[in-house]
Amino acid sequence: MESYKAEITAIAARLVVEEGLDFGTAKRRAAKQTGAGGRATLPDNLELEEAVEEYIAIFCADTQPAELRALREIALHWMQRLAQFRPHLGGAVWHGTATRKSDIYLQLFCDDGKAAEIALIDMGVRFDVRSVPGLHGAQVDALSIHVRSETLQENIGLHLLVYDLDDIRGALQPDARGRSPRGDTDALRRLIDNKHP
Repeated sequence: MESYKAEITAIAARLVVEEGLDFGTAKRRAAKQTGAGGRATLPDNLELEEAVEEYIAIFCADTQPAELRALREIALHWMQRLAQFRPHLGGAVWHGTATRKSDIYLQLFCDDGKAAEIALIDMGVRFDVRSVPGLHGAQVDALSIHVRSETLQENIGLHLLVYDLDDIRGALQPDARGRSPRGDTDALRRLIDNKHP
């Protein structure tokens, strides 16, 4: 079954990079493609992230840095617009594994969750609301919009996950690799200015 796991990991990494799938969906689709179904052990997120990094280094090294910068600049713009909600960037755009197919995920930490929706309405921004699993597994509202990237010449998905203000405490605990799982506006600005992956 370990050979299935290696194959699933490789296929899932390609799906994440080339189709912009989230890790869970990519792993399930990869398992189905190998014919392993529920028999194989799926890679954990850390294993898949390492495979994504390898895939990018091999197949996207010439295009990915510019795509990542464009996505980070969009994220910074929206974080500045939504500064009152203490935005933090997470996911592939924060960790440096995003490509033009990746969506942007911002976590907002609010005194009043509905205030973020009202702010978007006041800005004239159209959005869809859905519930998604949050930081601790509980359902949170995700406000999803599409923003245009002139640099990439396509629309990018931007998802604003709305949390209570108190949730910010646990949101900054280091991940399994010892990294901060998300960063605020200043941290993102430093990444962009340093041209850091």
